[in-house]
Amino acid sequence: MAPERWLFWHRRDLRLADNLGLAAAAAATPAVTGVFVLDPAILSGPLMAPARVWFLCESLRELAERWRAAGSRLLMLRGEPADLIPRAARAVGATVVAWNREVEPYGRERDRQVAAALQALGTRVLVDWDQLLVAPEAIRTGAGEPYRVYGPFLRNWRGQVEGRSGGLEPVEAPTGLLDLDPAALPAEGAPLWAALPRLEAPPTAEELGFSFAGADLCPCRSGEAAALAQLQAFADGGVNGGPLAAYEPGRNFPGEAGTSGLSAALSVGTLSPRQAWAAAQGARALARSEEALSSIGVWKQELAWREFYQQALFHFPELADGPYRPQWRHFPWEDDPARLQAWEQGLTGLPIIDAAMRQLNESGWMHNRCRMIVASFLVKDLIVDWRWGERAFMQRLVDGDLAANNGGWQWSASSGMDPKPLRIFNPFTQARKFDPEATYIRRWLPELAHVATGDLISGEIAPLERRGYPAPIVSHNVQQARFKALHAALPRG
Repeated sequence: MAPERWLFWHRRDLRLADNLGLAAAAAATPAVTGVFVLDPAILSGPLMAPARVWFLCESLRELAERWRAAGSRLLMLRGEPADLIPRAARAVGATVVAWNREVEPYGRERDRQVAAALQALGTRVLVDWDQLLVAPEAIRTGAGEPYRVYGPFLRNWRGQVEGRSGGLEPVEAPTGLLDLDPAALPAEGAPLWAALPRLEAPPTAEELGFSFAGADLCPCRSGEAAALAQLQAFADGGVNGGPLAAYEPGRNFPGEAGTSGLSAALSVGTLSPRQAWAAAQGARALARSEEALSSIGVWKQELAWREFYQQALFHFPELADGPYRPQWRHFPWEDDPARLQAWEQGLTGLPIIDAAMRQLNESGWMHNRCRMIVASFLVKDLIVDWRWGERAFMQRLVDGDLAANNGGWQWSASSGMDPKPLRIFNPFTQARKFDPEATYIRRWLPELAHVATGDLISGEIAPLERRGYPAPIVSHNVQQARFKALHAALPRG
């Protein structure tokens, strides 16, 4: 008797190793088929970045190869998941469809629709949490409420994660996923199988209508194998004095040397948070200096920030549409389109701002310190609604993630879950502190390579030295005072 066939639906878990939903399917039956649906609601949406499509497509190509190597296949479909997943289950004869849960509002509603359609057909559904170390339902305040402030969340989260004796160890990739005679698979002429809108192979970004020329400039490497290699190279620093051992304070200096480059891998799931945590724990066990131990601890806190924003969006889906703090709904944004365009193009006349935006536009990625600097500038110097910046980032970032991006922008705007009432970054102070030799500025603004370092940092570049580079579009001191006055007039509460 042939074993029961399951269908596993990949979404933000583009890997075989340490994939909890897939592992559960493989433990139940040796007959598992994978499926990925190119969803037009996501691919054709106004927030899809070409860099993200490139990363997705390249990761899917490797994932398909891994399924083949495991003796099975990855079905590539294009269309509405609520229609195609039930049809795919019927076509392959699957009695169960499994997937890993999501936190974003669209994904949760889509999954409800797919589950309802499957259950109407009598097909069972198995779902699991995979993209978080602690499930959203498992972490609450003493009053039973979701956390709204990072500090208390961190203490609870860290206690749960570090207090476990097991359950966070990555699981191996299943092998022999499909131990069936090929004749048991659907024949090409079978009506249900033939009617599926299948792709013969994962498409390229260009085939989907996207063009991204910044792959060589992007520090994020696509695919499961590259993500694991990047993680290993980064975490070895906890032992050998490399990136992780120097993560603090190195993470604050623009460039790529002080970061892991794993943000996109964690976003689409070519790497799991358990793999990241295990690497940090392994490095901690072998570290020999207080500095290394401190750096490892800071990187763990960054994993906690990721989960804080994910869980915030899960519990408060309205964050995707507007500010957490209600008084910010009344802020009198100026939203000057010319200023917004100058910011987007890296033509504000402030070198550190423009260098960061050029990096984003050319590579699909921006250093986290610079994300904070440019966000503060857009909101509190240009007085542009933070949602325009959030949108611009999602349209460009290779690691664009709704929860993290929204959380970061609301943090910068002071409209989110942050007890500090107002935070303003001085772009010149930030440049002086974190790019003291103007190395980052010169890399991304080559037209200013001839300008003295002090002038690049201060932004006080003589007209003859500018050579076409614009003068500052605003005065930071003037705009800061104006923003503070507008903020002071907001209703309290």
